[in-house]
Amino acid sequence: MTDRLDHFRAAIERATRDKTPLQLVGSGSKHWYGEALQGAPLDTRGHAGVVAYDPAELVITARCGTPLAEIEATLAEQGQMLAFEPPHFGPGATLGGCVAAGLSGPRRQAAGALRDFMLGVQLLDGQGRVLNFGGQVMKNVAGYDVARLLPGSLGVLGLILQVSLKVLPKPFAEATLRFELPETEALSRLNQWGGQPLPISASAWQYGVLHLRLSGAEAAVAGACAKLGGERIAEADCAAFWQGLREQTAPFFAEREADEPLWRLALPSTAQPVALPGAQLIEWGGGQRWWRSDAPAAQVRTLAEQAGGHATLWRGGDHAVGVFTPLAAPLLQIQRRLKAAFDPAGVFNPGRLYPAL
Repeated sequence: MTDRLDHFRAAIERATRDKTPLQLVGSGSKHWYGEALQGAPLDTRGHAGVVAYDPAELVITARCGTPLAEIEATLAEQGQMLAFEPPHFGPGATLGGCVAAGLSGPRRQAAGALRDFMLGVQLLDGQGRVLNFGGQVMKNVAGYDVARLLPGSLGVLGLILQVSLKVLPKPFAEATLRFELPETEALSRLNQWGGQPLPISASAWQYGVLHLRLSGAEAAVAGACAKLGGERIAEADCAAFWQGLREQTAPFFAEREADEPLWRLALPSTAQPVALPGAQLIEWGGGQRWWRSDAPAAQVRTLAEQAGGHATLWRGGDHAVGVFTPLAAPLLQIQRRLKAAFDPAGVFNPGRLYPAL
């Protein structure tokens, strides 16, 4: 892969010399996320392949251009998975784009976010240096590392060359229960259940219906089903339902008009219902609330802040209002110092704001 690294370095040197920005591009499946891209595309897909995989140690290391589908197929052969269920949003989604976007799917509610599975990373910075952070073992006691800083950074700090991730075994059994509940009661139950030893791995409330996924040992899933009640969904329909949420092909997302604003509100799970006009879908036990709403951006962000969270303009709408909630002054200063340290010439994805995920 020396030739590929030389290619990347040459592009960085040229961009620095000519003062022309670079946009880091994989498959482009998430190009719409965040602020508008600027600069000449630098395709990362040629730097691909699984470098190491040890099922016994629950660790996989792969290069940035490796398709997520390839990684997941490799893990599935050993009965393992990426537990944070990263959305692909396209058939060619790559590992580098997955980490740069920092997005997690329905199982985040139980398993944690992408950054919780980051063990190590190899980064090419704005001076063409290859930097290594973290490691390839789960017993990393170095504390909070740069490896965990990169998920969600949208490529503004450098080119992610290689990533080591913790993986987990797939559950032996899964079941999805359906409950007809109003929003307030659904949120109350989700928080009550969240404090009990139940194998809940995902939840989704929309249109007055709560879906609850249970994952784990067969006995644990069967016992939880008996305790919680509800209507058990046919096994053949469960995978399609949760895949539709993960990839945002479910009716709630598919029915959105092209320019209709779609907001993502990240709130405490205990937050009360948010009073906005439009349609809503709630995930992560109440922690992630999607709104298809024409409400003014200031109103959406004020309500999110009052509820203890923040709002992101996910798709559609007027990006002039800002995609991400502005960072507080101290965090903004830290962001600028990090950018200056890793990319002093400002060649990587300029104009993009580091999201507050």
